[in-house]
Amino acid sequence: MTDRTADPRDPRPLIGEPLALDLLNTRWAGTPVNDLLDEPGGFGIWLSSAGLADRCEAGADGLAALRTARDALAAAVRDLDGPGAVGAPATEALNAVLRHGRLRRELGPAGPAEHVEVDAPRWLAAWLAVADFLDLIGRDAHRIKKCAHQACILHFFDTSQNGRRRWCSMAVCGNRAKAARYYEKARA
Repeated sequence: MTDRTADPRDPRPLIGEPLALDLLNTRWAGTPVNDLLDEPGGFGIWLSSAGLADRCEAGADGLAALRTARDALAAAVRDLDGPGAVGAPATEALNAVLRHGRLRRELGPAGPAEHVEVDAPRWLAAWLAVADFLDLIGRDAHRIKKCAHQACILHFFDTSQNGRRRWCSMAVCGNRAKAARYYEKARA
């Protein structure tokens, strides 16, 4: 779809997940919670890391649309974590974003092609993120996971062979959990 080389200015601890989860991960643990989309220029940094900087303008209208999409995705993922299926309110929120665009297919000189058309340019990044979420659900909704570390709020798409990945990053959250278990065991 797009070239996805992380922007060196991107401060997030987990970058490179599928677009929908990458958008969710613009919020990460901290006190208060860190939010890339609250920072001046954060939208542009996210567009750059997501490979969308050449397709989307980092304006206030686009940021508002993207936050709407992120809220809809967060509600849908909460539903998947809880009851296991996306509920009616989250479905309506996702569909509200999707109503701003469509996928047009055609046969061109190079073969089949797909083009995203949105009713206003500000909706392109938001529409692409929600459409990506639908693709992830179609692949396997159970592989959309929240990091198992209690202090982490990041999400990932589990591509492990057996589907048993638990941590957003074994080097960070996985090691924290292992260290906590070790110290707890040593104190006992």
